Amino acid sequence: MDAFDPTAWSAALLGLFCIAVAIGALRQPGLWRQMVDEIDGSPALQLISGFCELSVGAAIFLLNPWIQGDLLAMIVKTIGGLMMAEALVVMAMSDIYFHFWLKNLAALHRLWPLFTLMAGLALAIAGMMRLA
Repeated sequence: MDAFDPTAWSAALLGLFCIAVAIGALRQPGLWRQMVDEIDGSPALQLISGFCELSVGAAIFLLNPWIQGDLLAMIVKTIGGLMMAEALVVMAMSDIYFHFWLKNLAALHRLWPLFTLMAGLALAIAGMMRLA
């Protein structure tokens, strides 16, 4: 039996998540802006979304080792750390943070989902190849 590889599983699952949300955003333009608008208008959603992102980011960060020379492990661990940092910013300074994103989502409404789709494909493929 092979050893459990948290990096491969984290990359594959995070990649599949990114692919799914990108497809949803490409199918329904303006969907992400609507979600950010809703979160921006609700302190409860700000706290809940920040806590959820902090929890997932912490799980990714803590489960994945930092292995010099293992590019996927370093990328996945960095993503987990960035998720935790973003979650703390969302909970502490959501008014400033969401104002920034609302401007960017309006200007780049097609570019962000395409970037997310490409990043998701790369992560999913790298994770699944490592699992194979």
